Amino acid sequence: MATLISTRPTRVVDYLNPLSLARALWHHRDLIVQLTRREIEGRYRGSFLGIFWSLANPLLMLTIYTLVFGVIFRSRWPQARSDGLADFALILFAGLAAYACFSETVNRAAGSIVSVPNYVKKVVFPLEVLPVSILGAALFHMLVSITVLLVVHLALGGGLPWTIVLLPVVSLPLVCLSLGLAWFVASLGVYIRDVGQAVGIVLQVMFFLTPIFYSIEMIPEPLRTLVLLNPMAPVTENFRRVLLWGELPSWPGTLWWTLATGTAMMLGYAWFMKTRKGFADVL
Repeated sequence: MATLISTRPTRVVDYLNPLSLARALWHHRDLIVQLTRREIEGRYRGSFLGIFWSLANPLLMLTIYTLVFGVIFRSRWPQARSDGLADFALILFAGLAAYACFSETVNRAAGSIVSVPNYVKKVVFPLEVLPVSILGAALFHMLVSITVLLVVHLALGGGLPWTIVLLPVVSLPLVCLSLGLAWFVASLGVYIRDVGQAVGIVLQVMFFLTPIFYSIEMIPEPLRTLVLLNPMAPVTENFRRVLLWGELPSWPGTLWWTLATGTAMMLGYAWFMKTRKGFADVL
């Protein structure tokens, strides 16, 4: 593996410095790549279908939600090219791909430190890279889902909009939010073992408060503001804009949420680095 010499800053204020964080992650880039690869390969090692399983769960959820909301409740999006079920399924899948990345990262991070006590006892091992590798694996699975989405969209005659090049931009709030919460719950999970259960409940609530299988326009006005306070709401909307509709993202909202989630990421990192000193005593 890559060198494990720590580059953590010595002052607390340095933990809130984005450049310091960037330098630390860059220093451990080879280790992060190796851990991410191990996360991906370890999940399918010994499996006959291999990476197909990365699509099985979202495809199953897509089928169920399409049946329930598309066929039974006949939900539709105003921006869709048609009222057909295929367009509804693609729009639904785009939202599911984004939320699955967020959910997988935060949910798995809750037990990421507890599951490797031998790493905790190695003082020079940079524990902060473990949540990063989990995010890396989740991003890989999201890209697999998006590839399938674009292939199906192309096969249905939708074409590939040029706005797909903006996917990294609209993914920034998703990455920052996921990583910030991952660092926070990874640390908290060491001291409070019930965190994993609580995180699952919160993620389920957030799922239904995110416009994945319904459009924002369908929400009554008094509740719309509440839903828009959910940072995953603009993320899913922007995913659909750039992947399916060929529209530019909402730049003011994207900038605001990037700054807000970037702040959350730095706070999560600072929390993790400040509390990691007690990990060995608890484990």
